[in-house]
Amino acid sequence: QVQPVETGGGLAQPGGSLRLSCAASGRMLSSYAMGWFRLAPGKEREFVAAISRSGQSSALTGSVKGRFTISRDNAKKQMYLQMNSLKPEDTAVYYCAATYAFNERYYTESVQYDYWGQGTQVTVSS
Repeated sequence: QVQPVETGGGLAQPGGSLRLSCAASGRMLSSYAMGWFRLAPGKEREFVAAISRSGQSSALTGSVKGRFTISRDNAKKQMYLQMNSLKPEDTAVYYCAATYAFNERYYTESVQYDYWGQGTQVTVSS
């Protein structure tokens, strides 16, 4: 199993950038598909981005396409979320998640993930 730990959250101005990292200790990260979800006050947890175990395939939710990029470095046991052109509506706690994968799928539903980090706060405000 893996234990995800998120870093890189903080305060950014509208139009600014942040880069979230997810370090996953434990077994070979290359066997796990991974994803990012976020939870904003008063809202349900929302899918943000997902990436297959090798990084070959990925997906982004519509509201972040063209602004966010998901990537991973299995040798470093890290996954990243580069967030550009941030908007106030991106404010949320961002969670990293992982699940064992038998193929090059990515997963967009939270129930498909077995391992979760504690979350990192992202606040976009002027």
